[in-house]
Amino acid sequence: MCGIVGYVGDESAKEIIISGLKSLEYRGYDSAGIALNKDGKLLLRKESGVIGNLEKRIKKNDFDGNIGIGHTRWATHGAPIRENAHPHLSCDGRIAIVHNGIIENYMELKSWLIKNHNVEFKSETDSEVIAQLICVYYNGDLVDAVRKAVERMRGAYAIGAISADDEDRIVAVRKDAPLIAGIGKGCNYLASDIPALLKYTRDIYLIENGEIVVVSRGDIKIFDEDMTRVKREKMHVTWDAAAAEKGGYEHFMKKEIYEQPEAVNKTLEGRINAKGEVKLDGIKLTKKELDSISRIYIVACGTAYHAGMQGKELIENFARIPTETDLASEFRYRDPIIDENTLFICVSQSGETSDTIEAMREAKRRGARILSICNVVGSSITRESDDVLYTWAGPEIAVASTKAYTTQLVCFFLLALYMGKTRNTLPRKEYDRIVDELKKLPAKMSDVLGADDHVARLASKFAVREQIFYIGRGSDVGTAYEASLKLKEISYINSFAIAAGELKHGTIALINRGTLFVVLATQDRLYEKMLSNIEEIKARHAYVVGVAKKGNNRIRRISDDTIMIPECSDEVAPILAVVPMQLFAYHIAKLRKRDIDKPRNLAKSVTVE
Repeated sequence: MCGIVGYVGDESAKEIIISGLKSLEYRGYDSAGIALNKDGKLLLRKESGVIGNLEKRIKKNDFDGNIGIGHTRWATHGAPIRENAHPHLSCDGRIAIVHNGIIENYMELKSWLIKNHNVEFKSETDSEVIAQLICVYYNGDLVDAVRKAVERMRGAYAIGAISADDEDRIVAVRKDAPLIAGIGKGCNYLASDIPALLKYTRDIYLIENGEIVVVSRGDIKIFDEDMTRVKREKMHVTWDAAAAEKGGYEHFMKKEIYEQPEAVNKTLEGRINAKGEVKLDGIKLTKKELDSISRIYIVACGTAYHAGMQGKELIENFARIPTETDLASEFRYRDPIIDENTLFICVSQSGETSDTIEAMREAKRRGARILSICNVVGSSITRESDDVLYTWAGPEIAVASTKAYTTQLVCFFLLALYMGKTRNTLPRKEYDRIVDELKKLPAKMSDVLGADDHVARLASKFAVREQIFYIGRGSDVGTAYEASLKLKEISYINSFAIAAGELKHGTIALINRGTLFVVLATQDRLYEKMLSNIEEIKARHAYVVGVAKKGNNRIRRISDDTIMIPECSDEVAPILAVVPMQLFAYHIAKLRKRDIDKPRNLAKSVTVE
């Protein structure tokens, strides 16, 4: 979601903070700002819109300093205007803060500050309350003031604060929102995500929930909630900044679609040995523990939820354990049946998804074992899990997820295979067949990408449509949901996804002459049924784009257009079929001149409910 960057050292804080904010800009934002401390005075610049707008405001020679904080904001409280942008100043202009997250009791605190301290607020945000509250408690000790302020706040936050009285320290605190501290030479950094710091350092500290971190030129001190100094091992980041650059592609999304064969290969690499045995790093489940599991929940949001839909089918088919897929935003509010024999699988690209984290914690409180599938090492979800399976997709910058999704699917295959073999519920012949299919995936995904021009031509026919339907059966249902979401996210077309068997239960009433249906028919066992669905759609004069495996040519004769994927088993078809759907959404969005990497109102990491 939002981004935080802080710097204290001998260089220009302005240049470093702006550079860091640019590295985070694809997370989604609508305003940005920066506050510096120079000669005992806080200098503030902020602007709505893109970071370029902010840069234009801070080119004056008088705006400089060696300590500062910056922020990119995604509006939750108050419109995306300059007044609501961060940083926020206290009434006396002596305290500046940046904040990711949400303060749930901000109205209560705001009323108290107005009534008891005559505070005049200049913004509509919950975040400004933080600056005013710290100011009330400030008596020369910024750490103590921050600590007292957060004791009164409820919600999720990563907060960075500076004082005009202190030209050598940034004080930050974390609760349920990502925060890291970067280790430099004669300087140190603060950020909400690793890409912001890669240009300057690869050594970081991961800040845990409830911790306060004091960043100065020569030191980084971490304290727990009792203000006891915490020793923390530094983490060295192995991937480089080039991985977070476009590399010649017009958009990050296009680059990341094309990176999928490599990402899938990396996710498989080292996890299937020469004998074809699946060996999962980070998974410690024994046969005895697996046999004791009576129920599995797969819980996630958005794209990760669609991966979970596929994961449910794989686990039930291979491991024969009852499995439910649930939306994290609903899970903890419905009193789920959980005990010590429950395995809770949470799926998150960022590992910082607020709804998923809270659902995970609720499951943990009730005794469940927690297994996470995630792309970010050291993220909140992975640190709180009993078992972790990393996707190794590499940095995903575009807000709309692509390679994270396909690698999540691969992780579900590996996990389901491991469970099935360990529990002796998957015959060896079937196990070997699926392993062989997985090994062939990267090459087949490259073949699918070779149809990019064909998909682009199809997209040119439909870019002006305002309504598109995606349908499928079995494993194709999850693909339909994901394909529809991609189109919604980046093109803003009102797309729908349904299970094809539900077509006659209401949706068929919406079919008019020329209505576009993308029909996924990659499941051999359900192929005939999908052809029947196409016939009933065509009988109502709709337009059909059929998606099927090469060799299944009957679909060509009854569809208006087709997209064919390489021959493969039904099980792995969703990984291949989703790739042309990603390209289809991309090309339509490009033709509609959308901001593909940063679609409106969306953010890469949703850290508030």
